[in-house]
Amino acid sequence: MAIIKPFKGIRPPKALVEKVQSRPYDVLNSDEARAEAEGNEMSLYHIIKPEIDFPVGTDEHAPRVYDKAAENFAHFQEKGWLVQDEKEQYYVYAQTMNGKTQYGLVVCAYVDDYLNGVIKKHELTRADKEEDRMKHVRVNNANIEPVFFAYPDNEALDALVARYTSEAPEYDYVAQGDGFRHQLWVIDDEADMAAITEAFAQMPALYIADGHHRSAAAALVGAEKARQNPNHVGDEEYNYFMAVCFPAGQLTIIDYNRVVKDLNGLTPEELLDKLAENFVVEPKGEEIYKPCALHNFSLYVDGQWYSLTAKEGTYDDNDPIGVLDVTISSNLILHDILGLGDLRKDKRIDFVGGIRGLGELKRRVDSGEMKMALALYPVSMKQLMDIADTGNIMPPKTTWFEPKLRSGLVIHKLD
Repeated sequence: MAIIKPFKGIRPPKALVEKVQSRPYDVLNSDEARAEAEGNEMSLYHIIKPEIDFPVGTDEHAPRVYDKAAENFAHFQEKGWLVQDEKEQYYVYAQTMNGKTQYGLVVCAYVDDYLNGVIKKHELTRADKEEDRMKHVRVNNANIEPVFFAYPDNEALDALVARYTSEAPEYDYVAQGDGFRHQLWVIDDEADMAAITEAFAQMPALYIADGHHRSAAAALVGAEKARQNPNHVGDEEYNYFMAVCFPAGQLTIIDYNRVVKDLNGLTPEELLDKLAENFVVEPKGEEIYKPCALHNFSLYVDGQWYSLTAKEGTYDDNDPIGVLDVTISSNLILHDILGLGDLRKDKRIDFVGGIRGLGELKRRVDSGEMKMALALYPVSMKQLMDIADTGNIMPPKTTWFEPKLRSGLVIHKLD
């Protein structure tokens, strides 16, 4: 059973939401954040990317930068740019991309559920990235940004959410840049909140979709606070962290593609010959070719596109990891032919989210920066949940969720 609870969200007044809200901290660098926040003292980047308030080149991990985040968070509250709700409540957060809307419940998830595996992971985390986010949670004593969970489809929750979203939203705006729509509703009816809490209590698991490092950091800080409190009871606010939970059936995972700097000493012709041992190779010419099914890949090399279809026997449909196209391509192409090592560390490879389109792969190869590109068919939510349920871990850079959650719509304080 998954334990959740409502909370007193800290959020911008309706008139200020577009000034405060931002993209998540990990999808842009310091220079981009500085540019987006220029001329806007209310931008959440002053809290989640506080290095923008220092000279260019300042170490974003310096203690004074974390301290600046806390100073700015307090300043935002003093100015009334962020205001805490008076009572505990849930929220509905809707995102619309390309005409498709997904509806998430903003809740507080339980730290022990993360530690005990009720909240399931599908990716490894890096200690340095965990520690960075832990420092941010500690210094602000808050989950400034939410994590992104999926839950098994639930008709009763769908109906409850639909009832609220038929009314006028609290927030409703289209984000500049990507053109995605973001809406928020408040759920403050006691019976409805109890129904949501109970529906989650019946769920065997929740699944981290995006935000493994934020989840780890939030849970580890919560556990740390429990250890440090001699009067710890278990119902303190730090035992919970903020998550936006979407029905799995509404989510879209898009492709996550690879570009490689060299062919490991091979000519393009030699590469294609080696590929033909495990793949059916079909030339597709100069027109962009997109993978059309599982186990079908798109290769771009030397100005030409190719379809690669993995041959029978090169993968195991009964192995939740072995059946993944990212596993097939990592083992049979990136490792065996191109000689790449740990994909999380190897400098010869880079990863490109499918939101940029396959034209971005072509551009990076044609520019001479990269020698070849490999496009993959996207992973399904069922594959992700099967892997998490069996306690397995996906290879690096497997899933790309879009749209990303906006930050600054709701914040959760740990006291």
